[in-house]
Amino acid sequence: MSEVAPVADKVTSYFYALLFVRHPDLRSLFPAAMDTQRDRLLKALLTAAEHIDNTPVLVDYLQNLGRGHRKYGTRAEHYPAVGECLIGALSKYASSVWDGETEAAWVRAYTTISQVMIDAAAADELRAPAWWYAEVVSHELRTSDVAVLTVRPDQPYPFLAGQYTSLETPWWPRIWRHYSFASAPRSDGLLTFHVKAVPAGWVSNALVHRARPGDIIRLGPPAGSMTVDHTTDSGLLCVGGGTGIAPIKAMVEDVAEHGERRPVEVFYGARSNHDLYDIDTMLRLQQAHPWLEVRPVVDRHGLLQLPDAIREYGPWNEYDAYVSGPPGMIRSGVDALRDIGIPSDRIRHDSVEELVAAEG
Repeated sequence: MSEVAPVADKVTSYFYALLFVRHPDLRSLFPAAMDTQRDRLLKALLTAAEHIDNTPVLVDYLQNLGRGHRKYGTRAEHYPAVGECLIGALSKYASSVWDGETEAAWVRAYTTISQVMIDAAAADELRAPAWWYAEVVSHELRTSDVAVLTVRPDQPYPFLAGQYTSLETPWWPRIWRHYSFASAPRSDGLLTFHVKAVPAGWVSNALVHRARPGDIIRLGPPAGSMTVDHTTDSGLLCVGGGTGIAPIKAMVEDVAEHGERRPVEVFYGARSNHDLYDIDTMLRLQQAHPWLEVRPVVDRHGLLQLPDAIREYGPWNEYDAYVSGPPGMIRSGVDALRDIGIPSDRIRHDSVEELVAAEG
């Protein structure tokens, strides 16, 4: 991996060129514009290689990937073609370290990786569709670039508060982006998302500026482990920035529904008062639930006031921590929580790799 990492772009371009020349029928599974897709393949491989010695983490990651690939139309027979072209690309760009032994090791690794994904997809097929169609039933602009969308899936959609899904719009076929659910599961089956339009973000701009009630989008399966542990009554320390407040709101509703009076502290970070687009909802929840404390932290100059605010309150040693927001905020939030003594295994957040891929 260290040999190919510096020439990652060339490796991935060559891999896709091989794949589409040798297996032209697979081209239709991929989006027309391949730029984001190229990065994703290598990120997935690097993540898998990085965790190769940590079986539970690796298997969990690959099973999620396998289930998620069903929505693209991926089938078991596609995996060998991908493996053959991957080894072709690696052997070309890692020629100085490539030999029979290296090739055999990669064949073994890829066979194992693909089998875990194939098995997860097959098990998932018995209990869930590859994707859900969902109709937009309401679309509310909260600011000039943040919209709250509520959709009605065409069949029951099981998920847990704090999770996210992948979403495809009719305007950009085969381009999927990740969004967290902004409410706990509801009795009417409706799902809500908070979407911020990012510069040059195809999907986010379509959802904020083009989507209207009646439009049909597609949803992939739910994913993510940033969920409430109901087997414990530990307090929850939630740190959310921007639209990262969406899964935190869902988790607050989840705690309320379970009827436990466990303390929940929410630090809601933003660059301006204008960016606290959901503060009214959060304050209403605070009025309704005496165990909930919501603290808005406006950080006009990006001076990391959020970590300072968290340090000011506390102590937090009896709390489980949840961090949600843009990748940079998650990294600094996790560092700040570790600094104040919260152990890493009590800090939950969505995978930063997934979030980087979700931009736009």
